[in-house]
Amino acid sequence: MDDVIDLIATDGSPNDISDKMKEVLFAKSAERIDIARPYVANSMFGQEFEYPEVEEIENEGETEVGDEVETEPEEESEE
Repeated sequence: MDDVIDLIATDGSPNDISDKMKEVLFAKSAERIDIARPYVANSMFGQEFEYPEVEEIENEGETEVGDEVETEPEEESEE
């Protein structure tokens, strides 16, 4: 990501900036696909498995959106 910032700061050509951004995004998506691949394969063939504990990843101060797990709301008991 620092390369993209350097290109922007040094007035790199728009094509170089765009190519570098695509390269960074492709690398990040490939990493996430490699992590998810065994879980998807197991679920496709009906094998049960436990998800590992999710650890927060430090991304140089960046925050990730969409990594939160949605849970069903708890039912309220009538008393």
